[in-house]
Amino acid sequence: MVVSALDLRALTMLIVDDNANMRGILAAILKSAGVRRILEAGDGVEGLKLFSEREVDIVFTDLMMQPVDGLSFVHWIRNSQASPNPYAPIIMMTGHATRRSLDEARMAGVTEFLAKPLTARGVMHRINEVINNPRDFVRTEAYFGPCRRRRIDHDFAGDERRGVQPAPTALGGEAEIHAFDPEECY
Repeated sequence: MVVSALDLRALTMLIVDDNANMRGILAAILKSAGVRRILEAGDGVEGLKLFSEREVDIVFTDLMMQPVDGLSFVHWIRNSQASPNPYAPIIMMTGHATRRSLDEARMAGVTEFLAKPLTARGVMHRINEVINNPRDFVRTEAYFGPCRRRRIDHDFAGDERRGVQPAPTALGGEAEIHAFDPEECY
């Protein structure tokens, strides 16, 4: 199923960005896709308040904001005892897409990453990913968030980087058990 076939009217989306024009552009894209409940916040503090008070299905947040930036906002959603939904899909937006910012966003627990300038196609692709291809969540001592692994290559013929260990099966053969390493996800 693709997003265009989904009825997005029932979803509530939160847009957190300190740029009012960017919030307006994203809201227009979402409205044209059928989203009717859109909450807007001008910074991370206002975003945390809205997220705590309302049921939110998908969060769009900018990376660079003041006084609370996007990474701190995501950390709070994922790790705070007060967070009403630490599993909420979070789409991080930024005009400063560097390898470092991407890595920081992944380690914060971002579900998807979206570079500015935004396009309707890019926004809809990310919504499609969080709705139709949700990822399991992983909790370790240092990380909580969606598994960053996009796909598992079962036909991998080289050295197994995930620590494959043979294990007995009920039929007497061996099955592969993969030791999970969240650093290798995504």
